[in-house]
Order: sequence, then C-alpha cells, then structure tokens
Amino acid sequence: MSTKSDDPRDASLETAYCPPKTWYLDSSEGVSTSGMFLSGLIMVTKNRFLAWPSIVFGINSLINQHPMRQKEGAGGWSNLLLCVSALVASYVPMFIVTRVAPPAT
Repeated sequence: MSTKSDDPRDASLETAYCPPKTWYLDSSEGVSTSGMFLSGLIMVTKNRFLAWPSIVFGINSLINQHPMRQKEGAGGWSNLLLCVSALVASYVPMFIVTRVAPPAT
C-alpha cells in the first residue's frame, strides 16, 4: 500500500503557485500586426506603394522576435513571407496583364 507521503491529496505536500521566469507573451506586437494588416490591404487594393513599408515591418518583426516567448516558432518568418508575397502580388499584374490594342478596321 502507499504511504502517506506518496498520497497526492495530502495537504502538507502543497506548494505555492509561482509562474516561471520566462512566461509566454500572449499579446502580439503592434509592428507585426501592422505588417500583416498592410499585407492584406495590399492584396485587396493592389497598391504597390504600401508594399514597401510592409516589407520594413516584416523585417522588423523578424529581427525583434523572441523565440522563448512565442508558443509557435515561426512568428517572424511567416510575417515576412506574407509581406513579401503581398509585394509580389502587387507587382505581378505589371508583368502578366498586357493591354492589346483593338485591331484596326
């Protein structure tokens, strides 16, 4: 049988709750959120001028990421990839969509 010191219900074995020194940061950073918002806005409006500040925000979020505070490890890289894809999506119509003059009759 188990002894009294092995019983998890024993009140004398209770310890006070203290959080760890490195606690997960649940709130997101404003710069990375701004970069993601701008990326979505760029893909909807195709505004090429907003793509460059979005890239700056993406690089900033990659540089300032804290891997020990994140629950998932790809926070900065995914934001930068979204900003780069928004830049590509805004410039693709310049190279693919061509205007053809109507045939002269």
